[in-house]
Parts: sequence; C-alpha cells; structure tokens
Amino acid sequence: MQKACFLTLMLAMAICLGCAHSKRLYTSDCAEGIVFKKVSYANLVDSIKYYNLQYVEISGRYTEGKNLSALVNDSLYDVHGNSRALWVNFTQDCPLYLAGTQKGFFDAEDGSYTHMNNRMVTLRGRVDVKMKGHLKEYRGAIDQVSYVELH
Repeated sequence: MQKACFLTLMLAMAICLGCAHSKRLYTSDCAEGIVFKKVSYANLVDSIKYYNLQYVEISGRYTEGKNLSALVNDSLYDVHGNSRALWVNFTQDCPLYLAGTQKGFFDAEDGSYTHMNNRMVTLRGRVDVKMKGHLKEYRGAIDQVSYVELH
C-alpha cells in the first residue's frame, strides 16, 4: 500500500514538474484593470467585426518570420491562408516580461529573442479590424498584446 502511494505521489510530482517547464508566461502591466473576453479562434475570425476594439484572450498557433507575425487558423477550416489568420502586433507600449523576472520577451535567449514560431500560444490583446498586417492580407489584428503564454 505504501509503495503504491509513493509511486502515485512521484508520478504526480513528475507531471507537475513537467507542466511547469513546458509553459512560459510573459505579462505586461499596460492592461491592468482590463477584463479580457475569452474567445475561440473560430468565433473571433468568423465574427471579427463584432469584437472590434474589444479586449480578448485567444489561443492558436503563432507563426513568425520576415514580415510575419500571425496567429494562424486551425485545422478545422478548409481554407488555410492569411485571410483566416490574425496579425499579431507587439508594441513597445506594452513591454512583456517573464513572470517573476525582469527578463523581457524580446531579450536575448541563446543569442536571439524568445522562440515561438509554430508554437501554441494564448494571447491577450485588443482586436483591430482595420489593422490587417503586412500587405493588408490578414483578417484583422490582435493589437496591444499584454499577455503571452507559450504552451
């Protein structure tokens, strides 16, 4: 009985420690007091005009590159492309720091900034339907990003 309890406890600790290291949370104090509405990716993309200038929390896959900073559509859509993607606009007005530290989101990590290409993320920011990103080919934007959780 004691051996089974010990093994269960060890397994639970291993799971907790594994989860603690797989996620990183960056926050900014620029959104203090703002209540964010949790919205599914599909709902936001389909009803983006309804959410214009509202503060939302959304999860999805982030992609980055030259002239690219976007939350891309999930596999539930038949159409994959920028018309179903959201531009992500990080601003210096909302500096992001790793929770519990002074390490900035754009500070060097192994010689470069925080790696998040093709990672699942949760973002909090303000929807802007007029901001369409590079070449104005995106559905809209998540602006004033004040929360980034890397999964």
